[in-house]
Amino acid sequence: MKNQMSRCSINQSIAVKMTRPIISSTITTPIILLLLVWLCTADVVTAQTSRASTAASYLERANNWLAKGEVDKAIADYDLAIATDPNAAGSYYNRGIARVRKGEFDAALNDFNRALQLDPRLAEAWVDRAGIHYLRGDLDSVISDNTRAIALNPRLAEAWNNRGLARMGKGDTAAAIADFDQAIRLNPKLVRAYDNRGVARYQNRDYAGALSDFAQALKLDPRFAEAINDRGAVRQALGEAEAALADFNQAIALKPHAQAYFNRGTAWQAKGELPRALADFNRAIELNPSDPHAYAQRGLTLLRLGRESEAQRDFEQCLTLKQNLKASLERAIQEVRRR
Repeated sequence: MKNQMSRCSINQSIAVKMTRPIISSTITTPIILLLLVWLCTADVVTAQTSRASTAASYLERANNWLAKGEVDKAIADYDLAIATDPNAAGSYYNRGIARVRKGEFDAALNDFNRALQLDPRLAEAWVDRAGIHYLRGDLDSVISDNTRAIALNPRLAEAWNNRGLARMGKGDTAAAIADFDQAIRLNPKLVRAYDNRGVARYQNRDYAGALSDFAQALKLDPRFAEAINDRGAVRQALGEAEAALADFNQAIALKPHAQAYFNRGTAWQAKGELPRALADFNRAIELNPSDPHAYAQRGLTLLRLGRESEAQRDFEQCLTLKQNLKASLERAIQEVRRR
């Protein structure tokens, strides 16, 4: 689960998934929905000079391109708007949004930084800059930026949700749940807030609460693959192997992503279906080659299949990516060798 449905140790076959910041596929940010509102920095909307009026025209056209999915054309017009009026925060902010859409996160961060230099009260820019920090693993900055956004606009549900996500990533599930609660109070239709709170409740072993949150998320969006995947993780923790497997299958059918394959691999592994588990771990690694847990679990599967040298390569890669898994990995290897 978008932060993680935590893997307690490497040898557990508990299913996990990344929770998500809205700026990527994971914290849900208001940036696109509020795009046309936030081109409203006063100097753009109430253009007092022909220069500002020209910049506003470029900005409006850029926003129209972005709304149509024409990201490159939008960026070209944002460039023109900025060249015409380099002091309009909205142009930098909206160009940052477009750059996020292209996956150009460093450039987007620069744009959000500049927007905030020009207008520190642009609450959504704090939220969206926090999304970039989240992708970089800088959870303290995520908390700081979203706290600043909340101070400016306490009704920004996305800021509460995203701060909760970072707090969950730091292991503070009580504070995370409080933030998700507030996000849901402010916006009862914020689907990811239910899913994220479900993950936090899962981490607290509140399985009934987690299932309730996933049910609400799926009531709002029946095709929300991440919530189906997360529900499968809870069902697997409860020993409901077939129901868990059905959820992972459905999640993959809706949205094939690394964590769903990883989770289904653990389900096959628990059933002793090692070739199927291996195939899913292979796919998980293809989609996310930087996940140390996937290498660990694939290595353990290979070890059970008697493919020792291949397993050793996976164990080495796992520890290259995350050295602090060494103790739990060694215990898992010893357990497999005893069988």
